[in-house]
Amino acid sequence: MEGEFLLEGIKVTKHFGGLKVLNNIDFYVDNKEIVGIIGPNGAGKTTLFNVICGFYRPDSGKIIFEGKDITKLKPYEICRLGIARTFQIVRPFLRMTVLENVQVGMVYCRKRNINLAGAKREASYWLEFVGLYEKRDVAANQLTHTERRKLELARALASEPKLILLDEIAAGLNPSELMEMAKKVEIIWRDYGIAVLWIEHVMKAIMSVCHRIIVLHQGLKIAEGPPSTIVKDKKVIEAYLGETYA
Repeated sequence: MEGEFLLEGIKVTKHFGGLKVLNNIDFYVDNKEIVGIIGPNGAGKTTLFNVICGFYRPDSGKIIFEGKDITKLKPYEICRLGIARTFQIVRPFLRMTVLENVQVGMVYCRKRNINLAGAKREASYWLEFVGLYEKRDVAANQLTHTERRKLELARALASEPKLILLDEIAAGLNPSELMEMAKKVEIIWRDYGIAVLWIEHVMKAIMSVCHRIIVLHQGLKIAEGPPSTIVKDKKVIEAYLGETYA
């Protein structure tokens, strides 16, 4: 039944020319759930995010959020409904300060109006959460790769999402940074009640916190289930994980 889940994709298909990047994909995210999406490069993972967020329209199928068909909505409309995302390639406003970057995201995505003092206070809160408060007045072009990842997360959280889409938020992090990020994702779900849909190649991170994992391969969903089941699935091992997880 449509509207049963927070987010639902029904037979989502997307072509680019003759290439079918998403092929009849069904998926869902429930309230207060962390769902991972894994698969090799070219599997259709980021394309699926772009369809959910309105950057691409599917050739067929639909996206339902809180019982509402959002398939044809524009990105800013979808954002204001409560879906935020981070991007695989981080692109902050380089000449703006870290604090200003977060405030801009709040203005773009929020339904409710917020005054300057309130915006500064809430942006500061999320910068503290991700560990960037001490750099709030630093220009974004001065941040390291890891710090830019954190800024991306703070911007998304400041938009007051009900669901956050993370696109390889752990990419390029060292082992300690990786586990710190995984803990942050778990806190986002546990303490703030925000559902998470997380694309990731770093298996240690995604296997440690996700309740359920969806596996894409060549535009198809080939498996779905808890991490303990996914790591033993022969199709997943053959297509993506390799014998390390066999």
